Amino acid sequence: MSTSPLPGDASNDPTDDQTGRFVVQPNGRVRPLSPHLQVWRWHVTMFASILNRMTGGALSVGAGLVFLWLLALAFGPDAYATFTDWMGSPLGLFVWFGLTVALCLHLAGGVRHLIWDAAVGLSPKTADALSWASIIGGVLIAVAFWALLFASGRIAL
Repeated sequence: MSTSPLPGDASNDPTDDQTGRFVVQPNGRVRPLSPHLQVWRWHVTMFASILNRMTGGALSVGAGLVFLWLLALAFGPDAYATFTDWMGSPLGLFVWFGLTVALCLHLAGGVRHLIWDAAVGLSPKTADALSWASIIGGVLIAVAFWALLFASGRIAL
């Protein structure tokens, strides 16, 4: 990890830097490079943020599957039967389960951000606790939903 040069310390002059820790901007100012993932210590709030972005991308794929479902419905009974056969297979159910987990995690992450937007829970310990709660809560809600689906007999393998 790099340290900032001390004022008046000629040995740490950023204009003479040979380590690549500094960059000259187009306006001529010398600025330190931003640290990257190798420098940052991983913590749960970082993981929850990355997970929230990934679930948003997965939900975009899920929106495409819902569009295909509506398209199959519009093309008639044969197309709809083909789609439901594919999506009712074990692989299709696994995809729908994954999308349900993504939806629940994204929803829980959104609730976490609403709490933070109200300026509540911003201390490091509370932010970590909220992040863990959103991750664990999102997974538990998705598993409970699918357990209810299987228990009701609406879905079977």
